[in-house]
Amino acid sequence: MIKYQEIAWDIRKNILAGKYLSGEQLPLEKEMCKQYGVSRITIKKAVDELVKLGFVIKRRGSGTFVKSIDDEEAKDLSVARQFTGFTETNKGKEIRTEIVKFDIVHPDNEIAAKLQIATDDFVYDIIRVRFADEIPIVIEYTKMPINLIPGIKHDVLLKSIYFYIQCQLKLKIQSAHRSIRAILPNELEQQHLKVAGTFPLLEVEQIAFLDDGRAFEYSISHHRSDQIVFKTVSIRQ
Repeated sequence: MIKYQEIAWDIRKNILAGKYLSGEQLPLEKEMCKQYGVSRITIKKAVDELVKLGFVIKRRGSGTFVKSIDDEEAKDLSVARQFTGFTETNKGKEIRTEIVKFDIVHPDNEIAAKLQIATDDFVYDIIRVRFADEIPIVIEYTKMPINLIPGIKHDVLLKSIYFYIQCQLKLKIQSAHRSIRAILPNELEQQHLKVAGTFPLLEVEQIAFLDDGRAFEYSISHHRSDQIVFKTVSIRQ
């Protein structure tokens, strides 16, 4: 893990644990430099990371303060919460997974670049439809490097890949870069999501990283727009 990310993670943990309360000012940069044994540039990058995650807000001339959000919202914004996966975020519902495709292939140039691997490496090529209470919610197109995430089989795909990664492989998921846009479904998605060709879907494109900075997943998920809500916090600086 990069040092500034490690510091941001530690401060985030302290916020969620109640060490820094809502509205409370964080220690000054020079104090955190001394605490973590790093430069002011590293502390600034760590604080900027916390701003992006929605945990703190900068006030010009005053310092950095814990953002005033309630506990449940803070947990929803935390990195750990982002990676509980479909099963956990739909807790209380009957979850079912349909495997449309499960192959092992060489990545093309674009996928290899996103996953920071070579085109002669191997990746899982996965398409899954996820159901909650027998309603098709999302179709997921996933690529994962085999050498980084070994041992995925059908039984893993039918349950939770993230659970397998974190609990079986003992790897720590750290962060993701996401883009969200509106699209129309193709024929495969119309068939599996039970929607018409004019029905809007929400596309989430994601590159996900382990805590050592390695990219372990490139995925595109197409969500039924009547079954999903994405929440975010915007901060004016």
